[in-house]
Amino acid sequence: MQQRHLDPLKVSALALGCMGMTYGYGEVHDKKQMVKLIHKALELGINFFDTAEAYGEDNEKLLGEAIKPFKDKVVVASKFGIYYADPNDKYATMFLDSSPNRIKSAIEGSLKRLKVECIDLYYQHRMDTNTPIEEVAEVMQALIKEGKIKAWGMSEAGLSSIQKAHQICPLSALQSEYSLWWHEPEKEILGFLEKEKIGFVAFSPLGKGFLGAKFEKNATFASEDFRSVSPRFNQENLAKNYVLVELIQDHANAKGVTPAQLALSWILHTQKIIVPLFGTTKESRLIENIGALQVSWSQKELEIFQKELTAIKIEGARYPERINKMVNQ
Repeated sequence: MQQRHLDPLKVSALALGCMGMTYGYGEVHDKKQMVKLIHKALELGINFFDTAEAYGEDNEKLLGEAIKPFKDKVVVASKFGIYYADPNDKYATMFLDSSPNRIKSAIEGSLKRLKVECIDLYYQHRMDTNTPIEEVAEVMQALIKEGKIKAWGMSEAGLSSIQKAHQICPLSALQSEYSLWWHEPEKEILGFLEKEKIGFVAFSPLGKGFLGAKFEKNATFASEDFRSVSPRFNQENLAKNYVLVELIQDHANAKGVTPAQLALSWILHTQKIIVPLFGTTKESRLIENIGALQVSWSQKELEIFQKELTAIKIEGARYPERINKMVNQ
């Protein structure tokens, strides 16, 4: 598989997110099947796997079990900094804490659950405005010296915070949303990352299933599914935004690929610093998504598609207002 650099790490051009295997979508998946899926991803060339403390203890434990025989062949990313006052009402009680003591506790917990001595890439999950980013960067510097992490990154952070952090302890990657229906990083973030040779890991490259045409325009979501609280996924906005799915389907059909393959390949062709991070619980989807690496675009095709894409206005915020305030800080 093609590889990309998140200095000093070398990773597969696609990354597999493990969140949905135990968390976020309201479904409970068989642990043995998820371990088999991770092994299949490794077999097909993916070596970059993503989890987080905030996804619940089972998520890191699952990944830790799956990679146990392959520790020298994988790049593991985890995250710290998001917590819940009430685990039964996560989205209403989410809070951020990147204080040095909390980070030191978090890294020990993640190392134990993942059953590793060192985490390859450790992200601050969201900016904690109560803790100066310079303090966080200094803790990351210490963890690297102690051999507990190889590299660090940030997630959904604003440019000013990224710049301040990078001056203290060089960043290897930023993980933020980027897809056919969310282009915000193009405004100022991607240019800075490219200049500084910082990698970009694009989460939700398939729009949480939407861009892969995985459900209809009148879809509804269970209360345990985090899409149920996203304004972008309410029925009114979903119906309005479906014009984007139709555009993707038209171009995918013309190229003889699936909508998911088209959406992922578009990201892969934008900049070489980007690694799309997709999630799945199905082997068929895993194989389908990896097929995006074989999709080619001519310059003319990209220009035509980009022009049509720009004409579409996406309705609805990504997150509820309370959570929306936690991004781009």
